[in-house]
Amino acid sequence: MSKTERNILIDSIAGKGITDQKVLKAMREVEREKFVPLLMRPNAYRDIALPIGYEQTISQPYTVAIMTQALKVKKGNKVLEIGTGSGYQAAILEKMGAGVYTIERHNDLYRKTQKLFDKLGIRVSTKCGDGTIGWSVHAPFDRIIVTAGSPDIPESLKNQLAIEGRLVIPVGDKRTQTLKVVTRISEQDFEIESIPEFAFVPLIGREAWDKE
Repeated sequence: MSKTERNILIDSIAGKGITDQKVLKAMREVEREKFVPLLMRPNAYRDIALPIGYEQTISQPYTVAIMTQALKVKKGNKVLEIGTGSGYQAAILEKMGAGVYTIERHNDLYRKTQKLFDKLGIRVSTKCGDGTIGWSVHAPFDRIIVTAGSPDIPESLKNQLAIEGRLVIPVGDKRTQTLKVVTRISEQDFEIESIPEFAFVPLIGREAWDKE
């Protein structure tokens, strides 16, 4: 995989309306091929989601870009990610200077990705567990990003958001979702914006879809 291929992909994403230069810079620097299975690497710089095993995917690069742009990450923000997957989104956030806390429910995938983080020198805090209930011991978070589709916005995640914090989560049925951007205005008040239309794997847990 070459840096040229990566730059061509990021240029195409910028052409689709991604204007946050910090997001684009991080995506130019993080090597997506490191986060996909060996057989998928020839497709690493296509703007598509790719399977990573365990019935999970690494999101389409444009989706990563639009979610990260909606998050409005600032250097030094404490960010909670729900759904570590292969670690690509967490790597982007860490590259942007965030302090990243990430939760993955699949134990085998969690262990595999933790080893990859260690190998690549990516410093994030990882946990295996139910992401829908958040990580209360480290709350409040300046930003929360959920990389799987949920039927609703989990109350635990809203409650762990700092005042003026932002939560980005796909909400809908198991086929298509709308991206919800939640801003906490006060202890009780939230503003919600919507960005249609996306398709994520289901968010499984106590406050989302029950495991079938």
